Amino acid sequence: MATSTQPNFLFFLPDQHRFDWVPWNPTLPVKMPTLAEIASRGVRFTRAITPSPLCSPARACLALGLPYERCSVPDNAHNIPLDQPTYYRALRDAGYRVAGVGKFDLGKGLHDWAITGQRLLPEWGFTEGIDNEGKLDAISSYQNVEPKKTPKGPYMAYLRERGLDEVHVKDFRARRNRGTFPTPLPEDAYCDNWIARNGAHFLRSFPTDQPWHLVVNFNGPHSPFDVTESMRRAWQDVPFPPPVENEDDLAPEEHRAIRQNYAAMLENIDRRMADLLQIVRERGELDRTVIVYSSDHGEMLGDHARWGKTVHYQPSVGIPFVVSGYGVSPRVAGTASDALVSLHDVTATFVELAGAKAWPGMESRSVTPVLRGETSSHRDVARSALLDWRMVWDGRHKLVRRGDDTLLYDLQEDPTEAHDLTDQRPQEVARLEPLLSA
Repeated sequence: MATSTQPNFLFFLPDQHRFDWVPWNPTLPVKMPTLAEIASRGVRFTRAITPSPLCSPARACLALGLPYERCSVPDNAHNIPLDQPTYYRALRDAGYRVAGVGKFDLGKGLHDWAITGQRLLPEWGFTEGIDNEGKLDAISSYQNVEPKKTPKGPYMAYLRERGLDEVHVKDFRARRNRGTFPTPLPEDAYCDNWIARNGAHFLRSFPTDQPWHLVVNFNGPHSPFDVTESMRRAWQDVPFPPPVENEDDLAPEEHRAIRQNYAAMLENIDRRMADLLQIVRERGELDRTVIVYSSDHGEMLGDHARWGKTVHYQPSVGIPFVVSGYGVSPRVAGTASDALVSLHDVTATFVELAGAKAWPGMESRSVTPVLRGETSSHRDVARSALLDWRMVWDGRHKLVRRGDDTLLYDLQEDPTEAHDLTDQRPQEVARLEPLLSA
């Protein structure tokens, strides 16, 4: 049963935004004024990580409020179990309109989103939404899943209506993930702009007498590093520091162009966020809306000669995490918190603020005590894992178990994780090792 005291939830969840590419990092020229404004009215958590640095496991952990070991989604080939409770269902049962747009990745293994993008939405707990393909899934399903050269999801279907599907496929074939030349797509057909328009449609259609939840799963800044002509032009002369611990064969100008495009994708997402927030303002609901910005995982961007995610390094597991608006005490608004948090702590936070019913076995922890200024701590340790490795971090020391190998890093003294201290600090290894598993 909905009540007049229940807040709305606007959740921005881009794909592959690493923790340090944020507007408050003085070492990088990241332009995200909307995110900075959101943070000025909320709390930005500087020690946030994903429970797993891969799309489907991370998003399953978020939906279920569980750590990686218990989410039943070990990799991208698996779908979220339909018999498990999700926070989306909990909000729906509490009287919410529960909507989502963009790349959900809850049924990634199916490789079929339906042209409407509404396959399995009710089962997951949504009342409405459009679940579209990820960047690479759109191309691979179009090319390889029968019937071939046919859209399997709503974004490629939209491009086909515009006569742009083959144009997009040809572009992605040519860029091989790291190509930085502009996309031939017009601005309005660029995927994140299309996703934002879908989000705007649902925002405008929500009734004013019922609480709502909208998660906007942007496809960017995931690779390939495709941007529109105007996005590329705005960033082509901006300098960026090179990757750390990198000895690959890319030229410095190639690294710089990739980083410019990554920043351009973030700036574009920020503009789209501004558009959606303006709709909330026009509805007169800004004061009663919880706004969250985070990501499913990070992006290595060439650090340690690696790209994408799936590894234990901080650029892969570290994520931005900002909570703003309703529920944040004026005493802490605009502050940074060094409390350890995990992406799946969003689950318990939303359930608590909505007055929804938690379910047995949920291992998410609400961050509301930090938002109210009642405490400055949250978790003693944060964990991340994927397939054959496990990681635990106490805010300073990070212990990794990968097969038979053990690695220990001191992120306070060695933030780029260049030096393994396993032999030098056996006492830290012994202290953290029992904490590797949840």
